[in-house]
Amino acid sequence: MSEIHDLSALRQAALFRSRELSPVDVVEHYLDRVQRLGDEVGAFITVTPELALQQARNAERRLRTEDPAHLPALLGLCVPIKDLDMVAGVRCTRGSRVFADQVADADEGYVAALRRAGAVFLGKTNTPEFGLPCYTENEIAPPARTPWDTTRSAGGSSGGAAAAVAAGLAPFAQGSDGGGSIRIPASVCGLFGIKPTRGRVTSAPLRVDTLGLAVTGPLARTVADAALLLDALTLGDPADLFTAPPLPAGETFLAAAHREPGRLRVACFATPPLPEATVHPEVLAAYHATVRLLEELGHDVTEITPPFDGSHMRHFATVWAVTAAGIPVPAAAEHRLRPLTRWLRDRGQRTPAPVYLEAVGELRRFARAALAAFAPYDVVLTPTLALPPVPLGYFTASGDPADEFEKMNAFTPFGNIANITGQPAVNVPSGTTADGLPLGMMLLGRIGAEATLISLSAQLEAARPWRDRTPEVWHR
Repeated sequence: MSEIHDLSALRQAALFRSRELSPVDVVEHYLDRVQRLGDEVGAFITVTPELALQQARNAERRLRTEDPAHLPALLGLCVPIKDLDMVAGVRCTRGSRVFADQVADADEGYVAALRRAGAVFLGKTNTPEFGLPCYTENEIAPPARTPWDTTRSAGGSSGGAAAAVAAGLAPFAQGSDGGGSIRIPASVCGLFGIKPTRGRVTSAPLRVDTLGLAVTGPLARTVADAALLLDALTLGDPADLFTAPPLPAGETFLAAAHREPGRLRVACFATPPLPEATVHPEVLAAYHATVRLLEELGHDVTEITPPFDGSHMRHFATVWAVTAAGIPVPAAAEHRLRPLTRWLRDRGQRTPAPVYLEAVGELRRFARAALAAFAPYDVVLTPTLALPPVPLGYFTASGDPADEFEKMNAFTPFGNIANITGQPAVNVPSGTTADGLPLGMMLLGRIGAEATLISLSAQLEAARPWRDRTPEVWHR
């Protein structure tokens, strides 16, 4: 048999059911890799071997004693959880040394759903402080690095999740995305990542996001694995502010991964919706190669001029700052926060309510304009990022948080469109730079149409396979 981490999540699940593979052996394999390689790529803040082994033993017992037809979909499969979110009885730092000793007393709603689906929790993956930056560097864990070049950032804020999957420390992982935080690390780590439709995954019990910018989703090496995890994460709650259109009866995202997408109308643009941002030539080359591939696959591809002048970035920054200011932090601990966090919180605290309400209204106006421009098309293609993976410390080199924030916007000018509109969006691995660094393209879909994105992504994966490309650390 291949090395365990060479197996897809779906293949592992099939081997569990045929009793050719033991969940306990799989957990022990991953825990060994986490111990040897986890700090090298900065994947985890907290590892939970006792919890994972107990869950694996429970899964093994169920596989021996229960009807396979009635077993939950993720039984025995390892799913790391991003350390912004709660797993009952496990440390939840939120990427901040201020909360380094905080232990969660409850599960997030989706974490409870993953438990019911039989998932095994290896630990909590690395994230920047409160998930605010697009890179993963903090004071409580090694920086998250792309396994393709460990001198470079794994992105953020789901950087640890992406590093874990790309380094073979887990078959897939949960992430969250409020401004690109699944798609950014998926791009720089060579993974497939899904930011679902607003409201697809519950934010219960505690997270309150009045704009619905952030949503939970999967990162994986294959489209089908990501679809499997998204099916398990899909969970509504009557108290949620937002709900996504329901899937048709009997439909699953996994089924969509095994279905041809049909002939689609695809809009595309590579002009950043931020005038001062510049798209790197190698990113542009990958974008044009993807356009050609879509045309070869029979889709109708139309280049469009996006109706954006960049003003939405200013309003998004206002909302981001007010959101940061709203995070409860003891006054006596404020000085222990990272410079960017303090800068954002200060900016947010000084923002008058009318200015914040104006920013919210302007983002809604932007969403209407974007959705109207995209309405004639099934899918919209853009680069995921303006640049290839950047070195560690790239954003913080000047020591000026305002400069850092501008660099982040220029790095990911396309990312927050889907968060503002609520559309589903994915990162599809799309070749490499001349130095072998991963590049990704973003596909945006209609509200509620994750299945279309998954089917199209699976078609691209079959036409231009990426799964067998692995970094050097994979083979250790």
